[in-house]
Amino acid sequence: MNKLNNIKAIGLLAFIIVVLAACKPDEADFKSPSFSNNPDVFMDDFSSGLQYAVFQGASFSAFDVTSEVTYGGSASAMRFAVPEVNSSDGSYAGGTFFVGDGRDLSGYNALTFYAKATKSATIDAIGFGISFGEDLYEVSTSIDVNTNWKKYYIPIPDASKLSSEKGLLYFAEGPENGLGYTFWLDEIKFEKTGLLAHPRATIMGGDDVVKLAYQGIDVNIENVSYSINLPDGVFKDYNIQPGYFSLSSGNESVVQIDADNKIKIVGPGLALIKGYIDGVEADGSLTLNVQGSFSSAPAPIYDQANVISLYSDHYNNVPVDFFNGYWEPFQTTRSEDFAINGDNILNYVEFNFVGNQFSNPTVDASAMTHLHLDLFIPVAVQSSTSLNITIRDFGPDGTDGGGDDADIIESFTDLDLSSGVWNSIDIPLNGLSSKNALGLLIYEGNELPNFFLDNVFFYN
Repeated sequence: MNKLNNIKAIGLLAFIIVVLAACKPDEADFKSPSFSNNPDVFMDDFSSGLQYAVFQGASFSAFDVTSEVTYGGSASAMRFAVPEVNSSDGSYAGGTFFVGDGRDLSGYNALTFYAKATKSATIDAIGFGISFGEDLYEVSTSIDVNTNWKKYYIPIPDASKLSSEKGLLYFAEGPENGLGYTFWLDEIKFEKTGLLAHPRATIMGGDDVVKLAYQGIDVNIENVSYSINLPDGVFKDYNIQPGYFSLSSGNESVVQIDADNKIKIVGPGLALIKGYIDGVEADGSLTLNVQGSFSSAPAPIYDQANVISLYSDHYNNVPVDFFNGYWEPFQTTRSEDFAINGDNILNYVEFNFVGNQFSNPTVDASAMTHLHLDLFIPVAVQSSTSLNITIRDFGPDGTDGGGDDADIIESFTDLDLSSGVWNSIDIPLNGLSSKNALGLLIYEGNELPNFFLDNVFFYN
């Protein structure tokens, strides 16, 4: 199991403010008429206006300021105590340091700091750009630490974007091999350094991707990355948000890029979209083959009395735990769900597998004969394209993995799929060994990177 199972969703988690700290304003705070350009985050103390918030599920006591271990004779440093596995105080250490009014960081090109730890370890995520807003300009990476102080760099891909940034530092780290440990950060600041070189960015994973698209449905670039050469010669990868990219359209009669750098579909045809960071073209591209207006899935024909619905605007739906729980470390599937003309549709991108769980309570489908779902594939169907659907019964205890459901798992394959149309799929349930405590649908695919899903229900 991944040592920090929910790290990918950190930006969406609730915050709980546990520390508010401020010192007297630095002179740099008064240089800008709108936002402070103070580069300091922590230099012996919290910089002006800096606050700290704990991520949901993280240890409340993980962070402290200490004078016992510091870098270079400084008066104090940040101390982070990573809890052991199954700690009652929290499953990991994680939080964000932010300012309420924002900082003008456009004059800098990196967040830098020194770090050391009580042992060799890898901090899962550290970076900047998480606060209480949209977090359009988050940058993060993992770093290896040991018992010696070392300087680290988190680059700003395009500093002109950060004229009012609130999120100055965040971290998230779980136990190493089940054990907790301590690490320290010191001399944390933004700076303009000439030691970073040869930046490289990608969109669409660096590939030239072609997608079907439809008017009325938002399309975004995805699978973005950023790399840069560090002072020690290492070419390091960083996780960044698509907001850093400036986009261009090769055919504005089909696709236009609006003032907020969003892709706007205006008509049918082909349009090539490229991405740029600070004027440098990214590897990869997105070509949209716009088909015109989008058509919703066919309306179901069954009476509500004969249906147990998980997801449909045509029926009353039973409670669902999640439509994409995100199972790390191997799942890549993201959700970009949308609504068009009042019709809500699940949209899975970068798909490899995903689950719909409905276990509170489980579904008694003993009177149902079929599972129905409508599936739309907006990309070309290859000869190797396949979809496998597993229906899982949780057994008498109603719990996944509770010890009585291991042999009650049924899978269905060899589904006939077509591109650009709604595929209405009906799977008979008569082969299920049990169907009175259903709790999970699992979709697994091959050569199926993106699909829409609607009208998922059991029926008689």
